[in-house]
Amino acid sequence: MSSTNEIRRSFLDYFGKAGHAVTPSAPLVPYNDPTLMFVNAGMVPFKNVFTGLETPPAPRAASSQKCVRAGGKHNDLDNVGYTARHHTFFEMLGNFSFGDYFKEQAIEHAWTLLTREWGLPKDKLTVTVYHTDDEAHSLWQRIAGLPDERIIRISTNDNFWSMGDTGPCGPCSEIFFDHGEHIFGGPPGSPDEDGDRFVEIWNLVFMQYEQQADGTRRDLPKPSIDTGMGIERIAAVLQGVHDNYDTDTFKALIAASEHLTNVPAAGEQAASHRVIADHLRSTSFLMADGVLPSNEGRGYVLRRIMRRAMRHAHLLGASEPLMHRLVPALVSEMGQAYPELVRGQALIEEVLEREETQFRRTLDKGLKLLDEATGDMASGGELDGEIAFRLYDTYGFPYDLTEDALRARGIGVDKAGFDEAMARQKAAARAAWKGSGEAASGEVWFDIAEREGATEFTGYSSTSGEGRVVAIVKDGAEVDRAAAGDQVVVLTNQTPFYGESGGQTGDSGTMASPSGFKAHVTDTAKPLGRLHAHHVRIEAGEVAVGDNVQLAVDTGRRDRIRANHSATHLVHAALRNRLGGHVTQKGSMVAEDRLRFDFSHPVALTPEDIAAIEAEVNAEIRANEAVSTRLMTPDDAVAAGALALFGEKYGDEVRVLSMGRASKEGRNYSVELCGGTHVRATGDIGVFRIVSESAVSSGVRRIEALTGEAARQWLVAREEALKAAAGVIRATPEEVPARLSALMEERKRLEKELAEAKKALALGGGGAGGASASADEQVAGVTFSGQVLEGLDPKELRPLLDAAKQRLGSGIAAIIAVNDGKASIAAAVTDDLTARFSAVDLVRAGVAALGGKGGGGRPDMAQGGGPDGDKAADAIAAVKQALEAQPAA
Repeated sequence: MSSTNEIRRSFLDYFGKAGHAVTPSAPLVPYNDPTLMFVNAGMVPFKNVFTGLETPPAPRAASSQKCVRAGGKHNDLDNVGYTARHHTFFEMLGNFSFGDYFKEQAIEHAWTLLTREWGLPKDKLTVTVYHTDDEAHSLWQRIAGLPDERIIRISTNDNFWSMGDTGPCGPCSEIFFDHGEHIFGGPPGSPDEDGDRFVEIWNLVFMQYEQQADGTRRDLPKPSIDTGMGIERIAAVLQGVHDNYDTDTFKALIAASEHLTNVPAAGEQAASHRVIADHLRSTSFLMADGVLPSNEGRGYVLRRIMRRAMRHAHLLGASEPLMHRLVPALVSEMGQAYPELVRGQALIEEVLEREETQFRRTLDKGLKLLDEATGDMASGGELDGEIAFRLYDTYGFPYDLTEDALRARGIGVDKAGFDEAMARQKAAARAAWKGSGEAASGEVWFDIAEREGATEFTGYSSTSGEGRVVAIVKDGAEVDRAAAGDQVVVLTNQTPFYGESGGQTGDSGTMASPSGFKAHVTDTAKPLGRLHAHHVRIEAGEVAVGDNVQLAVDTGRRDRIRANHSATHLVHAALRNRLGGHVTQKGSMVAEDRLRFDFSHPVALTPEDIAAIEAEVNAEIRANEAVSTRLMTPDDAVAAGALALFGEKYGDEVRVLSMGRASKEGRNYSVELCGGTHVRATGDIGVFRIVSESAVSSGVRRIEALTGEAARQWLVAREEALKAAAGVIRATPEEVPARLSALMEERKRLEKELAEAKKALALGGGGAGGASASADEQVAGVTFSGQVLEGLDPKELRPLLDAAKQRLGSGIAAIIAVNDGKASIAAAVTDDLTARFSAVDLVRAGVAALGGKGGGGRPDMAQGGGPDGDKAADAIAAVKQALEAQPAA
């Protein structure tokens, strides 16, 4: 057995033959635990099964689960690249028993697989047990024939597992492989246990107790098994190497990195190649599961991992973005086991290239600042936390990247100072992960689901029907009945009401019974993804658990919603046709009055793009092809060409929605997995109109659009506005563009002529406002010229004042330009008078009269302004008063 792929397949085949249900890996974003950022252990997808909140998929199961540890409590990021066994991404092989078999069979399976199937030498294996677990000790002796000295009792929590402060818990038994005397280290429990000679390869958890709040433990009625074996560690053992990075998968990725950089993975460069290989896996798998880089939450952790790898590519001397060119090597190694990598390859490459290009723009600046701050610092020094925060805040350097950059020089970073600077910038702590937001706790929904099973949805074929009330929830708790005036959540065994999910808003309508009960269904939610919860306002009568009720969806609203939902599928296909296969849905909102569609694309759509997409969608609508659905397994659906959304959790059976005209190859225009409600034929959508296109975040764009009657009304409103505009300018609607263009040209010409006329008037063209010599007056013994000009461009004030000074020879001029109720004032003093009068003082006096503040310039020329243009005459008077207030010459 030479490859990691063979090891994975062998593990799953072994347990499949042993009666285990082989389950595919869950997405890295946990769907059942809002407290976790990423799935970080093989048992996470089964957490609710172990706690008793969900029924197990089978009595026993096995999986190879994708895991990421790069944030929060479980964070191995800093060690990656510098040790033999730390990773951000890893695969956890595991077998699980949900109250089926227990310790004996778990130990038998582990020993059989390791020694018989995989041929590991028995004398190389050592196990640990919890110090009080005599049963496990005896079983290892009997089944494996291990001597006492190789069954080590451990008294610490290293060998006792618990899910939390309360809940399932139990002792562990860890299996260690001895890599040989030539490597330093001792067996577990010894003073040298931290060495690398004895490496844990498998942990068997025996869940047999329930931890109580008072500290006591009681026996579980159905003890269970949870095991975890890191595939990277067992691959190293089976491939005869000690270092995980010497296994086949990592060797292939590192070889690709060596080839593209022309730098061998030796000496100081070895760590950089390892970081790149590891981080390529975690970033690619996270994006395949729907996570995109951002500045918060999961997206921020992804960006940190990316940038750490990109920093090491820079250290290797890569002059161009590197990471995206390594994706084909990863897909070649792991794409067969994880087809989501193949489906997401185009998007992964595009995002990696964009992120690395962007990061390289700021990397040099950040490193220069880092070098300046630590240039004279010796090994053992510490970078000031404020500088580390500035690197983060200004240049996008995550804290750990700064640590990593200084590691080789032996310089640390003041983490406390960094945290303090961060806290000052962010007044509120990062929002905690939240659950569904329902008023009732998850426990209530789990109780109902376990007791009653999933709600049967009948709404694909009908908008009305009858259901039996199985639960009523009021203020977060179950109640037996509710009466008029109450606002409660009613659950029935079956319903035509669609529960909000997949971006589609929940249905509304009515609920009633022959006894006189009447209620308005304001919304329908979908807790746990399998219950349909009707939010109702009871208008008359009473409803009780066990009652039969009539359910009727608001069909007009449903029709509008499903038209919008079907349109999102058409626009998705049109976007991919126009922009490329990298386009994938990143979110949607389907309401009765509009739709919103978010998609991956690095730049804004051009007007030509929008027009082409809109035309293509409307062509499919006009074709009026029937919309069909098929039930298939997820794998069969994807194989048939259906588009699946990254990160979505699909069940054993999915609905495959096909719509639009068929191609020459027989494939419909749009084929996607979707559980929403849709039109019967594309013509039911009516018409499609894009009303806006905008950015959501880096690499994600948003289209907002209308369909049907809403689109028609939107178009009618704009036509009416066009007709009104045509009436104003005395033209037909068809003539509006040419007529407006001509009017704008005419306006520009008239404005130019008016400006020239006003300028001429100000320069002495005569008339009431002209600046002729006869209009000058003597103020404080000097010649003064003051003017107020309506509509004059303030930019013309200074040239006019220069002309006024030339005309006066000796004197003072002030001009006020009034535009749209505001005023600009400028004053000029000839050179022979600047010793007595300052233009700045004169302007400030005028600005104050205009309701403004300040004003500035030089003694011979100054300018300012104010909001009260109707006080222009008062401002001229204020300038004169300022002149008169000056001492006589």
